[in-house]
Formats: sequence, structure tokens, C-alpha cells
Amino acid sequence: MERVRRASHAGSWYTDDPSKLGEDLDGWLQATGLPKSSDVRGVIAPHAGYSYSGPAAAFAFANIDPTNISRVFLLGPSHHHYTPKCALSKATVYKTPLGDLPIDLEAIEELLATGKFEVMDLQVDEAEHSMEMHLPYLAKVFHGYPVKIVPILVGALNSANEAMYGRLLAKYVDDPKNFFSVSSDFCHWGSRFNYMHYERKHGAIYKSIEALDRMGMEIIETGDADAFKQYLTEFENTICGRHPISVFLHMLRNSSTKIKINFLRYEQSSQCKSTRDSSVSYASAAAKVDG
Repeated sequence: MERVRRASHAGSWYTDDPSKLGEDLDGWLQATGLPKSSDVRGVIAPHAGYSYSGPAAAFAFANIDPTNISRVFLLGPSHHHYTPKCALSKATVYKTPLGDLPIDLEAIEELLATGKFEVMDLQVDEAEHSMEMHLPYLAKVFHGYPVKIVPILVGALNSANEAMYGRLLAKYVDDPKNFFSVSSDFCHWGSRFNYMHYERKHGAIYKSIEALDRMGMEIIETGDADAFKQYLTEFENTICGRHPISVFLHMLRNSSTKIKINFLRYEQSSQCKSTRDSSVSYASAAAKVDG
């Protein structure tokens, strides 16, 4: 029986007009000037409305060579639904204005059999935007290729569970047919986000935000999940996909393929100059086979 997850944010967070959407994505992908690489096995990309983060996200998705990939694991944070675990989709297909992406039911069964995953209701699935904002890009890049997706909603995991899920998913990293799309925005700054960390030595507020984000990005690039956790504890940077990123770091640590994350783009939705301002940061990275 087909169970459909609608493109619930189409028409608001991004256009639901397929030709306009295709044009936008093509334009942003080409503007990066990045070549496709079969060594790129995963990305970290933002999930805000495309008018904010669409161009930045292209710096992740432009690296994908779709030729030999048959399955994409999609890891996104949960914004509305609380769970201390990871949850899998009930859907059999995710719709996008650029075509449908079928769910890999075999992989879902295999993950469910571990007893470590919850299943999310379709309402929870459709309310969440973190994975949906990656779907049009995936539909675009994999157009004409038989790819299936494995959406994993990553809940509010403690450190032990981040490591546990990382170990459990690590075996999938060793199969080059698998790809990983990790969804996260970076610093959410301002009173409306309840986060106003500012270090005057950097100059303007937006420069302090960038310094803080770049410190986190550099730690992620080292692949050290513990150092990333330490950084989050110390600075409390409001990186909304911190749990998916942490799980990904544990996956890479536990896989036998050596993969290195490199950030390729950093942007802010606006430049904060006073405490009345607010902004969200977007960073895009590619995870590439190293050596």
C-alpha cells in the first residue's frame, strides 16, 4: 500500500511550481562552479526556506555524482516532536514538485529490526521541514537515476545514544552505493532564539557569530565527535542539527572507509549589528573519501 508524505512546505518555504523550482536549483548549482565527485559520500546542508539558504545549500549538493549511488540516508533534526531516540518514516514515498522519491523499505525494515528506532506518524513527518528542504535538491541531482531514500528523524539524543546510532549506521558508510544527507542550520542568534553570545574582540556582532560558527565547523572537520560535544557544552551554539551531525561524526569514526568533512560555504541570513537584530547561519560541507 502506498503511503505518501506530501511536500507540505512547497508553496511556502519554496516554490511549488516545478519549472520555476527546477530553474532555481539549476541556477544555484551552476553558480557554485563545483565539479561532481564520486569521492563525495555525504553532505551537511542547511534547511531554511530557499530564499534564505537555497544558494548556500547548493555548495553541498553540487558535489554529488549520482552515477553509482542507489540509496540516500537523510538525517534531520526534530523541531516540533520530542523524542529521545531516532524515528523512521511510515511513508513509502516522499513527494516533491520535481518528482517522487521512493523510500527504501528494506533498509527501514533492517533498522526497525534493531529495536532502537521509533516510527513517526505521518503528521509528525509532514510537519518537519529539516529533511523536506533537502528533497528537491536530491530529486534534482538524482533525476533519471534509480535512487531510494532512508529518512531518519534524529531526536534529542544524549551522548551515549549519538554514539550508539553512529555505530549502528557505520556499516552503511562502507558501501559506496550509500550516500548521507545531513540537515542542519548553524547559529540562531538574537533574543527571539534566546541566544546572544557575543565576544567583543571580534568586532561587530555578526563577526563574532561567524567566529563562533567557524570554530564549530573546524571541529566538525576534524571528525572528533567528543570535541564537538565539548564545544556545544562550552558555547551552547544553537546549531539545530547538532544531533544529526554528531551521529554522522560517530558513523565516520566507526566505519572502515576514511572520510573527511570539508566546509565549502558559509552565509548568514542577515548581519547582526545590534542586540535588536537576529540571524541564522548556513554552512554547507561535503564528506569525501580521504586518500
